Amino acid sequence: MASRLLRGIGALATQALRAHGRNGVAAVRSMSSAGGVPTDDEQATGLEREVMMAAKKGLDPYNMLAPKAAAGTKEDPNLVPSITNKRIVGCICEEDNSAVIWFWLHKGEAQRCPNCGTHYKLVPHQLAH
Repeated sequence: MASRLLRGIGALATQALRAHGRNGVAAVRSMSSAGGVPTDDEQATGLEREVMMAAKKGLDPYNMLAPKAAAGTKEDPNLVPSITNKRIVGCICEEDNSAVIWFWLHKGEAQRCPNCGTHYKLVPHQLAH
């Protein structure tokens, strides 16, 4: 009976030392600075963190967001970013159309969609390194 009691007290003392540390101060292990579950900002690393920080500044370094729509006229064409001198573009000419009209867009003047006449212009884009 005494040995069981001593074993139980020893186990409780071990747990107390683990919880409070050797100097008697409570050793709270939390993954968050606020003491709860970490936020995405606290937990993100690498490329994910870089994208989150850019989004807070209002930037889109990897063109993940939808492009800003323009009128599509010759004076106000839809701008298409590209790291090369040409890019293939898909145009859905009508809102409820299920067919996509694909065509090559080259650097220089604005070009028209061969089906609906919407204008597109290739603009240079630098990758974020």
